[in-house]
Amino acid sequence: MPIRIQAYREEHEPAVADFNRRLQRSLADRDLVFSEKASPQWLPNSGNAPVWNEFFLAVEDSCVRGAYGLKQEQLFVRNKGTHRIACYHHSLSEGIVDRAYASVGALLVRDALARQPLLYVLGMGGFENPLAKMLKALGFSLTLLPFYFRVVHPNAFLREMKALRSTPWRAILMNMAAATGTGWLAIKAAQTAAGLPGRPGNFIVDEVSEFSAWADDLWNEAKDSVSMAAVRDANTLRILYPEGDSFLTRVRVTQNGTPIGWAIVGERRKDASKFGAMRVGSIVDCWAAHQHALPVVRAATRALEQRGVDLIVSNQGHHAWCRALERSGFLKGPSTFIFATSKKLTELLQPLQENQLSLHVTRADGDGLPRNF
Repeated sequence: MPIRIQAYREEHEPAVADFNRRLQRSLADRDLVFSEKASPQWLPNSGNAPVWNEFFLAVEDSCVRGAYGLKQEQLFVRNKGTHRIACYHHSLSEGIVDRAYASVGALLVRDALARQPLLYVLGMGGFENPLAKMLKALGFSLTLLPFYFRVVHPNAFLREMKALRSTPWRAILMNMAAATGTGWLAIKAAQTAAGLPGRPGNFIVDEVSEFSAWADDLWNEAKDSVSMAAVRDANTLRILYPEGDSFLTRVRVTQNGTPIGWAIVGERRKDASKFGAMRVGSIVDCWAAHQHALPVVRAATRALEQRGVDLIVSNQGHHAWCRALERSGFLKGPSTFIFATSKKLTELLQPLQENQLSLHVTRADGDGLPRNF
């Protein structure tokens, strides 16, 4: 029988478990599994929420041969209003391990486009990733988003940063730099030099349990300073960052008694292959008018440093936030974080070349939560 794409229902759960087992027998990557629950654990569809997840399966007879998720959300585009869009995520195909199903990946993307032509994909690990190549062949526009990092504890960074210790001689040099203190001096000097310009003025930082009317005011005040952003009003933020979420912290920044911005910070899931035993913090999300980006970044950085992380990372699309990170002592590193937009979404974002520098895209967009950031 031909492969059919259909909504994931509870009756499919055993077949999805079998699909995952087939993938895991051939692959060692623990992330290459699909949800074995038909109802999304994150952002289930409540019927009236502005953002929700839904799952779809590629089914052949009674076997699952592929799967993907759609995160339905609202997008604000300057001068063009608010539009319903979707993020295509967690796509898996049996073609990864069996060439007989090599066409399933493209079938999944085409099905998602039929359901939502205003489609985007985020992340992917670089332009050489098979999904990135396929999306480009299907007419998606691919934009690389900058990556920034700030070393909090240089010795831990030098001894544990596996991605840089890729050869024996590099590891020896980094160990020597840690032992002699030259590495500490070099890293601190580079970050101090990067962060010299600009003073954010006096501001107050507090952790809040939820977003309320003040977040609506900030959304409305700042949205016209971006060319595009997923809607970040109070209602949406309460769904994305619920009060009981223990993984993420909501940081509010106030100046002269008025909230001027907020940030979401958290500690990344352990990834020993890249970061060794380091504790890695992330500025996951943020919002403010562009002139207030600097105090918000400083507040988020301080919150993570107080939690004892060794390294802080962030991906940002908007030039004002990139500049605020640089002025806060963050260094720019090689990025593999891609923002891919379908033909219809690219048309909506025109003129894209002009608008690219003010796209407000962060780690929290796409499938980045609650711990996949």
